[in-house]
Amino acid sequence: MSPGGKADPDLVLPVKIRRGFAPRLLAWKEVHGRSNLPWQNSRDPYRVWLSEIMLQQTQVLTVIDYYQRFLARFPTVQDLAAAPLDKVLGLWSGLGYYSRARNLHRCAQQVVSQFGSFPGSAEQLQQLPGIGPSTAAAIASFCFDERAAILDGNVRRVLARLLAYDGDLAATPAQKQVQRWAEQLLPPAAQMSLYSQAIMDLGATVCLPRQPRCTDCPMRGLCVAQRQGQTELYPVKSRKLKRSSQRLWLLWAERADGSVWLERRPEQGIWGGLQCLPVFESLDQLSAAVPGRARESVQELPGFLHVLTHRDLHLHPVRVPWDLRSSRGLPSGQWWAHKELAGLGLPAPVRKLLGA
Repeated sequence: MSPGGKADPDLVLPVKIRRGFAPRLLAWKEVHGRSNLPWQNSRDPYRVWLSEIMLQQTQVLTVIDYYQRFLARFPTVQDLAAAPLDKVLGLWSGLGYYSRARNLHRCAQQVVSQFGSFPGSAEQLQQLPGIGPSTAAAIASFCFDERAAILDGNVRRVLARLLAYDGDLAATPAQKQVQRWAEQLLPPAAQMSLYSQAIMDLGATVCLPRQPRCTDCPMRGLCVAQRQGQTELYPVKSRKLKRSSQRLWLLWAERADGSVWLERRPEQGIWGGLQCLPVFESLDQLSAAVPGRARESVQELPGFLHVLTHRDLHLHPVRVPWDLRSSRGLPSGQWWAHKELAGLGLPAPVRKLLGA
């Protein structure tokens, strides 16, 4: 639907909104915007890209330490491209959504091999692994002053309320409509870096998902949803992921010297690409993988809950002192000394379990 009206996919925004939005936002940013985050005030596309990938579906406070550790270990995209994947996953461990880390590594390698450094347009950036339209727009606007519209969740929420737009943002047509409106609001190229940061700040600190701080918003009087007293109705997003629950058994095979057997997880599914204790869907499956002699010393440890964004994992570790000469029966993998575990990409609950 149009702002407070009928559906019109080609609607030009009202002049008051088109002319007023960016100036109000930029004036607000100078006084109230965030400026203390470690990736802010940078024109380095590597740093902007790294922060944008880490911030996908992850809170700012969680990202800060990871971001700083990554930069200390991989200060340039060339350093990241040259690193073994296990080192990258090791630093990412605990941040979740591990496909981001694998794509981060692939992207760095492609940037170095294909371009030498990050390309300067959103169109080219979108051709790289793991970079979607919004991330590409962020890099292009922050670093190269391209008039490209960021459209992450925070920005969509700001625009949906500004325009009282009741289209379903889980649907592609509505996303395209908001994209067109976002492009109409962009300021001149010279202001793009500040504008992009400002609209992200507004969504993160004022136009909150619940209990938005409308009295502190620079768009008071301009925002249609605020004028109607209906900010809680927007944005409309019908598709919601259902929470699920799963039980898994972890085989903790350990030799007398403290080394443990780990297998690399498939790229698809939980903990994709990480080194992990072998995972089984039942205790019977796990027991079948343990040779008869080793079963005599099996220890079932207390189970525990590990919470993912949309899934509860009930994990049941089973410890097996492995005094056999052969590794026969174990899933494909290898023995790792305890001192090596800290440098590996391990799932957070496995790292905690092993004291790594």
